[in-house]
Amino acid sequence: MMMRRRPPKQPKGAPKWMVTFSDLVTLILVFFILLFSMSQIDIIKFKAIAQSFKEQAGFENQSSIVPGEYPSEEMKKETAKKEEDSLNKLAKEVQQYLKANGLEDVATATRTERGVVLVLQEKILFNTADAVVVEDAHPFLDKIGEMLESKPNIIKVEGHTDNRPIKNNYYPSNWELSSARASSVIRFLSDRHNIDANRFIAVGYGDTRPLEPNTSAENMQKNRRVEIIITDPKYTENQ
Repeated sequence: MMMRRRPPKQPKGAPKWMVTFSDLVTLILVFFILLFSMSQIDIIKFKAIAQSFKEQAGFENQSSIVPGEYPSEEMKKETAKKEEDSLNKLAKEVQQYLKANGLEDVATATRTERGVVLVLQEKILFNTADAVVVEDAHPFLDKIGEMLESKPNIIKVEGHTDNRPIKNNYYPSNWELSSARASSVIRFLSDRHNIDANRFIAVGYGDTRPLEPNTSAENMQKNRRVEIIITDPKYTENQ
């Protein structure tokens, strides 16, 4: 008598691969649920922070939540006005000093877009064809130095000559002479006064920027000069 083999019993439940797949799908679903819930919380927090900013009157006057980090337009305008007033006051002080000391014929002070421009003729500062500051100029330059100590502005010193050629052992041309004169004025001011040397710029223009045509002795005298410019921060030089 032949015995029949019983068929193998089928495992109960889902296949093993389906369990793994279900776990994976569940994890992915949980992941996206977490992302969604976090995004909702961020939006709520953002709205709450934005509302708190609106309720603070100070926020409207300041473009940064950190006090003083980024100045508002009103603060910038106020700072610019103070700088403008300071330069105007400096120009008047120098003009008064020149008038009180009878120096108006050899020096001028004007307020221009460049800043406060002091024009000092050669004879108040130097001997002919020389770049050593004469002793008679010390009181005047000391007064200028005292005024500049309290100002943070950049100071540009320009040397200018007439068109007569010069050639000696010290200065082969007017370029060297004008540059040396600008440097001498800067050295005098920085050595005798508490002015940071980094604030100075020295430039020698030779005879390339005359005030008057070099057609007479009087005009040539005006062209032989040193200009001290206490620069306006708003001014941008093109050349």
